[in-house]
Amino acid sequence: MKRFLLFAGAWLAVVASSPIAHAEDSADDDGKLRIICFGAHPDDAEYKSGGAAALWARQGHHVKLVSVTNGDIGHWQMSGGALAKRRTAESAEVAKTLGVTSQVLDIHDGELEPTLENRKTITRLIRDWNADIVIAHRPWDYHPDHRYVGILVQDAAFMVTVPFFCPDTPALKKNPVFLYSSDGFKKPYPFQADIAVAIDDVFDLKVDALMALESQTFEGGAGGSQAYVDTVPPSSQPELRRAWLKERWESRAGGEANRFRDALIRWYGEEQGKDIKYAEAFEICEYGRQPNNREIRELFPFFPKAE
Repeated sequence: MKRFLLFAGAWLAVVASSPIAHAEDSADDDGKLRIICFGAHPDDAEYKSGGAAALWARQGHHVKLVSVTNGDIGHWQMSGGALAKRRTAESAEVAKTLGVTSQVLDIHDGELEPTLENRKTITRLIRDWNADIVIAHRPWDYHPDHRYVGILVQDAAFMVTVPFFCPDTPALKKNPVFLYSSDGFKKPYPFQADIAVAIDDVFDLKVDALMALESQTFEGGAGGSQAYVDTVPPSSQPELRRAWLKERWESRAGGEANRFRDALIRWYGEEQGKDIKYAEAFEICEYGRQPNNREIRELFPFFPKAE
C-alpha cells in the first residue's frame, strides 16, 4: 500500500506537468497517414521506429509513440513514481525532437499482462488515432512486457473493426496494416524483413533525440551500474557524450542495414540500396490488412517511386 500511495502521488505530478503532446488525438482526416507505434517501455518504440517516425513526420504525417508501461523499475539505482515521471519526460523530449507525439500508460514496468482490460485499452488507442499503420514487438522476446505488448496488439488487430467491442469508441472502418519491429530472436521463427527503411537522412536527428533518454542510454537502465556510468562521458561534456552515443547507434543501425540489405535493395533499387548505411526494418503481421507492394509504397511515401 505504501508503494502504491507513493507511486500514485508521483504519477499525478507526471500527468499534471508532463510535456506529452495530445493535440493530434482528435484524428481529423487531413489526408495524411496516421501511424501508432507501441513499445513496452519508454525507449522501445523510440529505438525501433524513431527513424521511420521522423521520416513520416517530415512529410506531415502523424506518428504516435506509445509506451505500454511506465518504466518504473527500469533503472539500477531508482524506481517507482520518480523514475516513471523521469522516463515519461525523457520519452516526451524524444518525441518533440522527432516531431511526433508520445504517451506513456500508467501500468507498472514488469507487470504487464494480456488481460481483457489491457486489450480494450490498446484497441481504444488504435481507434482514437485512426491508425493506418500499427507497429509493435513480436510476441516472443526475452522480456515479458515485450511479449505481451505483441500479444495485446495482435489481439486488437481484428477487434479494432468490431463495432460492439468497446462501443464507447467508434470502430475503425478499415483495418490497419500491423507491423512487427525487428529483433534477433530465432524461435519459433526468425524476424523477416518485409520492409526496410533507410534512415540515413534522419540518422543524426535520431541520435539527437535519443540523447534525451539519459536514464537508459547514459546510465544503462535496469542493467546499469556505477561502473557503467563511469565509462560514459559526463553530462558536462555533451559533444563527447553525443559522439559516444552516435558510435553505438552507427553500429546498431548499420548492423540493421547490412542484415537486411536484400530488403533495402528491394524497396530502393540496386544502386541506392547497396549504399544505404543505416536502417530500420519491419515485418508484416499476418493479422490486419495485407498490403500489396503499391500499398506499401503509399504507406511508406519516402520510398522512391517504382519504375
